[in-house]
Amino acid sequence: MTDHTKRSLQHAPTPERVVLALLRWFAANARALPWRRTRDPYAIWVSEIMLQQTQVKTVIPYWERWLRELPMIESLANAKPEKIHKLWEGLGYYTRVRNLQKAAQHIVSEHDGKFPAQFDDILELPGIGRYTAGAIASIAYNQPAPILDGNVIRVLTRLHGIGEDPLQKKTNARLWHLAEELVTHASCVKHHGPACSHLNQSLMELGALICTPRSPNCAACPIAEHCIALRTNRVDELPRPKQRATLTARRELAFVVEKDGKYLVRQRPVGVVNAHLWEFPNCEAKAKDTAKASAEQHFHSTVTSAKQIGTVKHAITRYRYVTEAFLVKLAEPNMLNVRTGETWKTMAQLNKLAFTSAHRRIISLLEG
Repeated sequence: MTDHTKRSLQHAPTPERVVLALLRWFAANARALPWRRTRDPYAIWVSEIMLQQTQVKTVIPYWERWLRELPMIESLANAKPEKIHKLWEGLGYYTRVRNLQKAAQHIVSEHDGKFPAQFDDILELPGIGRYTAGAIASIAYNQPAPILDGNVIRVLTRLHGIGEDPLQKKTNARLWHLAEELVTHASCVKHHGPACSHLNQSLMELGALICTPRSPNCAACPIAEHCIALRTNRVDELPRPKQRATLTARRELAFVVEKDGKYLVRQRPVGVVNAHLWEFPNCEAKAKDTAKASAEQHFHSTVTSAKQIGTVKHAITRYRYVTEAFLVKLAEPNMLNVRTGETWKTMAQLNKLAFTSAHRRIISLLEG
């Protein structure tokens, strides 16, 4: 145990005072987010899944459109894969949306279409971990279930002056215990609203708005007087930053082939990144590779011209791609040996399909 940790334990914040301060602050400062106007567990579940790895301002229009198109668990369970991918288009991490549908189908078959109210039953659903199960149980049902996401980890490590790696097993267990302690105390206080729900949301809100990763606004923090990191001048040091993965640059060539008002596209197969999404034919290339030679190799056909129409930069996991899009003309397009999964679509048809973010931007380039 470090000296900082020993001093932190000697001056640990009392959960009672922290809970009351957070509840008062949240009541006066909570953002008017659309999913906060409902206690419907389905709507809250969808918001929590969308908010994983995604900013609130990005999620709002997606969430509103989703609830208009798929207002019930049954409608999600029965939706065609093409529809759910199109509704999710642009949010990324598409495994999330496929797990949403799998979970909806499980709810229909095992829970008569009603979202389960017990934490353990929620945790059993595909795509739901301990944090998401706790968020739904507390926000939708006001149960004293703890949550621990990036925002809450930041608040708790600073509040308690925890200098150890928050992802290390022992430290992570301690953080879960601290989060559980707070929400349990919230369940015992007199509050004008659902106290467990508001307490957990206040922790997330504080991390998002005040206790930010850089330049936190400690002067506006409702629990600053209890914060050990502030008292010991270590706010900028906590939580311990995780080591960033080395980024790898990659070059991609995308080939736009047009014939009689239709474009050649393909659907990505199951088991790869961005599975089920659509894209233009493409290949990875080295710096010296030309678009013309690469296209001829891809299509097994003579290319009469390859005109660059734009460049798109994007990221997938630890890779940073530069996608160069080319309008390719083939000497014999009618003799094109179409590969498995490649098909011709009109622009109107393209706009109904769910594309990867980079290739959706290529469509925007074509539309001018």
